[in-house]
Amino acid sequence: MNLKFGTGGLRAAMGPGPDKLNLKTVQEATLGVAAYARSLKEEPAAAIAYDSRNHSEEFAQEAARVLALKGCRVYLYPRMTPTPTLSFAVRYLKCDVGICVTASHNPKEYNGYKVYGSDGCQVTSEEAEAIQACMEGVDSREAEDDLPLEYFVETGQITYIEDKVLKAFLASVSKKRTRKTLSSGLKVVYTPLHGTGLSCVTSILKYVGLKDLQIVKEQARPNGDFPTCPYPNPEEPKALELGFEWCQKTEADLLLATDPDSDRVGAAARRNGVMERLNGNQVGVLMLDYLLKSRQEAGTLPERPVVIKTIVTTSMADRIAEHYGAEVINTLTGFKYIGEQIGKLEQNKEAERFVFGFEESCGYLIGSYVRDKDAVGAAMLLCEMADAYKAQGKTLWDALEELYEIYGRYETTLKNYEFQGEDARKRMSLIRKGLAEKPGMKMQGSRVLRYVDYREGIDGLPKSDVLKLWTKNGAEIVIRPSGTEPKIKVYVERKV
Repeated sequence: MNLKFGTGGLRAAMGPGPDKLNLKTVQEATLGVAAYARSLKEEPAAAIAYDSRNHSEEFAQEAARVLALKGCRVYLYPRMTPTPTLSFAVRYLKCDVGICVTASHNPKEYNGYKVYGSDGCQVTSEEAEAIQACMEGVDSREAEDDLPLEYFVETGQITYIEDKVLKAFLASVSKKRTRKTLSSGLKVVYTPLHGTGLSCVTSILKYVGLKDLQIVKEQARPNGDFPTCPYPNPEEPKALELGFEWCQKTEADLLLATDPDSDRVGAAARRNGVMERLNGNQVGVLMLDYLLKSRQEAGTLPERPVVIKTIVTTSMADRIAEHYGAEVINTLTGFKYIGEQIGKLEQNKEAERFVFGFEESCGYLIGSYVRDKDAVGAAMLLCEMADAYKAQGKTLWDALEELYEIYGRYETTLKNYEFQGEDARKRMSLIRKGLAEKPGMKMQGSRVLRYVDYREGIDGLPKSDVLKLWTKNGAEIVIRPSGTEPKIKVYVERKV
């Protein structure tokens, strides 16, 4: 198998061959995970979930079968569910590892294979390297056995996860409300983008009292071909086009969209009467300020509250957190690093200090009940927040303008440059060479004053293929190759 672990585990286009995701590469990956789990415990347990993509159910069932074949106790969701429910199940069922078959927001050609540790967090770099080593030592013939999935279900080696686990997840989400009721008559349109979010998101929104909820019917049913949105990413304006049409028809105040595995949520709100998308940073700072302010007013804000975000996420969050006396922990890109920091707080018996975690790519977490981004909880908080502001005669855009007046206006942009094969890594090497050999080189049209290379392990973070630059015009720029796609990502922020 030629596939390697990246930011979110294995991710590749589906098809035949060792560099694609298919039944054989799933078998090989699972043999590696089984070997790793057996190195931790003689009789390990694993939880498995999957999303709405083509072949996701097949891959998940085969992973369950191979794990059972290698002596693991397996808990398998009987139907597609959001990724955060896998993180929850790992801890709830006291499992040693977890697997979620998903390619998140990638196009329909892709699928993926995320691995979680016993803490419900995506495996860290060290754990990923250990699993990778186990994968490289397996013989795929070990998975060739006539015993079908049903045999292991009948013997009890594989157990389907009961509905009570999903209910416990939703109950944990609901406990993170800061207000008991919604009172403004908020109108919301929601689209699951043909993914897994419909049941959980609508359940939690109805539970918290949202009365006027419209579902984008054309995108409600799970469909791995994503016929109405070829790139089912809530960050992409095109993915929200049908949602905007529904908002126009229903005069909605808020549009919510979750990606196929429902761990990311995008939002749009009315601005001067017209629906306009908020980017991930804008949603994040709104949620952060609302959470800290609401909990402070309610007397539930912990002493020394902690906010965790990635180094490519807006520094406006640092200013807001400082205002409320919250500590900010910055991590490398990838929610597994945010989950890792929550785990460290828990080890020190300080998990209650965690208030909010987010990354600019529409990933948010409002509590430590899971260790991955959660669009279900984020959707709930977005509705609560929009309702509170509507009761004051404000939209989310109005609230954002008020934050800009207090903390300054931060402009953030993301540019993606696509490459093939290892070209992204090679291009990163050329950028480094240019910086080293040409002091004062220009980036985004302005002279680079200084830069740091995270391959050297900056600020106590793990070594990573990331560069950060500061330019004469006041911009902060972070450059990194994507861990899930053949791209270089360039994040630019400037306070204006």
